[in-house]
Amino acid sequence: MDKAATLRFRGALRELLRRPAANGVVVYPVTREASIKDVIEALGPPHTEIHGIIADDRPVGFEHRLAPGERITIEPAVFPIDVFTPTLLRPTPLPLPKQRFVADANVGRLATLLRLLGYDAVYDRDMEDGELARIAAEEGRIALSRDVSCLKRSKIMYGRLIRANDPQEQLRDILRAFGLTPPYGAFTRCLRCNRELAPVDKKDILDRLLPKTKRYYEKFSMCPECGRIYWAGSHYEHMRGWIREILKGEETISR
Repeated sequence: MDKAATLRFRGALRELLRRPAANGVVVYPVTREASIKDVIEALGPPHTEIHGIIADDRPVGFEHRLAPGERITIEPAVFPIDVFTPTLLRPTPLPLPKQRFVADANVGRLATLLRLLGYDAVYDRDMEDGELARIAAEEGRIALSRDVSCLKRSKIMYGRLIRANDPQEQLRDILRAFGLTPPYGAFTRCLRCNRELAPVDKKDILDRLLPKTKRYYEKFSMCPECGRIYWAGSHYEHMRGWIREILKGEETISR
């Protein structure tokens, strides 16, 4: 097959190939001019999972045109993924200082857990793939989805394909993948609206509090979007314990 190129997929990328390939090697017939990005995605993995492409011993970008006889190595991510430094594949880094996310409808619980830890995670269960891609591109967010086809949209440069079914394991994967380490800004963001909470004077919300809450608690926060009120009640300690269990002994949780 003198008109074929050889593509070697490394590591976790092999499990994303549409067809089994021994040692992740695919012999690909080059019958038309196509970018390496299009070829890779035709074979299965979305470009968000690709973090290095070597063509005949030289690094190339997604726009590289596959040629007959080329030997291509496709590299997966090495954790933690640095989204703040430009690379050949992603020359436009995300804005500092903190990673922000946009989540697909199929990972809504993950979005809530990220908000619980204080991360900005846009989520709407009615959001379509095109809207998610637009938000990711225009607002500089990391797209999170279990849908391979969603992450193949060209507007999305930074993303993570979620493999696990369990939301807690999904969260652990994101924390490892992007190097999100303590201390976290837990309980600083509205779980419903994603907005940062603001302190509110107790006297201004007294009519909204239950008798025992009025009696035993003095410090409150409110979401400026939906008006939901938060305080460090028994649910707070329960959730702190739950977070510690999810993180398996990670240390500081800041409030």
